[in-house]
Amino acid sequence: MSQHNATVIGVVVPMFNAERTILPTLTSICQQSHQALDIIVVDDGSTDRSASIVAAYAEQDRRIRLFRQPNAGVAHARNSGVAATDAEFLAFVDADDLWAPSKIALQLRVLQEGGSSAGLAYCWFAEIDEDGRIFSFKQPDANGRVLQRMCRNNFVGNGSSMLVRRSAFERAGQFDPSLRARNAQGCEDLLMCLRIAENYEFRVVPQHLVGYRRTIGNMSSDSMQMFRSYEIVLAEFREKYPQFGSDLNAHLLDTINVLAVRALIQGRLSAAWYLSKKLFVLEPISRLPHTVDVCCRGLVPRWIKVRVKRMRNTESRPLYGKIYLER
Repeated sequence: MSQHNATVIGVVVPMFNAERTILPTLTSICQQSHQALDIIVVDDGSTDRSASIVAAYAEQDRRIRLFRQPNAGVAHARNSGVAATDAEFLAFVDADDLWAPSKIALQLRVLQEGGSSAGLAYCWFAEIDEDGRIFSFKQPDANGRVLQRMCRNNFVGNGSSMLVRRSAFERAGQFDPSLRARNAQGCEDLLMCLRIAENYEFRVVPQHLVGYRRTIGNMSSDSMQMFRSYEIVLAEFREKYPQFGSDLNAHLLDTINVLAVRALIQGRLSAAWYLSKKLFVLEPISRLPHTVDVCCRGLVPRWIKVRVKRMRNTESRPLYGKIYLER
């Protein structure tokens, strides 16, 4: 057995009411070419059939362990999963995302090649819809010391992309459950990446190894909650690193712009209005052309969008699974 295959990876899957997606997620984990996995699924108070689906799958694959807890939020669920494994390297995957088979093996290789100074490996990812069809590709490229880059932009993009050295995770203080307590869930991944970037180098694998699902009902769709989360997290680093103040300010402005448009498209007019006012108070002129353009595109009547969507035929968009999971 090679060094890579001998290294056990702790895989933590926080889960809440994921009966529609947990099976393909587990399948993509269990089909990793790196087989030495300790898979911990933490059921965070689900009220659907999620837990029974996982329990049945665990009968077929003994690497899977299911833990159940009262609903406490994603940070607490992930921390509980980490506490249940003694693995040297930790991976996290949301219960609706997908991994390509080589994801863990390739990330483990670059982390081990980087030595103890490399604390986190991430990868390119494809954004997918509720049916698993790709609508966007993301190809970040930051390597090495990336703290200033992280202050400017969350290029890692999602928690399912990360493989973390356990020592780096513990030095970063684990995931922060206080965001939920402040009604500000959403940026737990960003905060973890920023805290790791303070002391460790990052490594990127330039392949689309994650299918990151974006749907209306997921946590990132709540624009006001996401705004509070970003504001709290970026404020922490503005205080720590005033020399990166312009990067952090630009990061927040970009985020508010995106969240305002998202709220508008979703019909959450009070949130869209609040965020738009916030945006123009912070930077009233330079963002106007871009915001107006995006908002106007967002205001196209739904019936027109539906007709155009049918004409374009979404079946022509490739399934992530067909391209990346069936190799």
